Amino acid sequence: MKMTVHNRSFHDREWQLQEAKNRLSQVVEQALHDGPQTITLRGKPSAVVVSFEEYRKLTMPTTGLSRFFRQSPLCQAELDLTRSTESSREVEL
Repeated sequence: MKMTVHNRSFHDREWQLQEAKNRLSQVVEQALHDGPQTITLRGKPSAVVVSFEEYRKLTMPTTGLSRFFRQSPLCQAELDLTRSTESSREVEL
């Protein structure tokens, strides 16, 4: 059986969906050691298998929440944050 792995770049390999299903262990191993593995469906890139470490790097925020708010263009906006003193209101259910 001929293996159909197309090199797109050093760290990105392409697998047809059926072959990726048949060789999932190998796809995962290559994602761990060689970088992202692209899965194609009908010849078009459809999904990417990456190591968990790489996934965390991609999804972890680069700045903390407090820094994000301090750097916001709305940081100096005046907001009325006082709580209403009105008694509770009736709601129909």
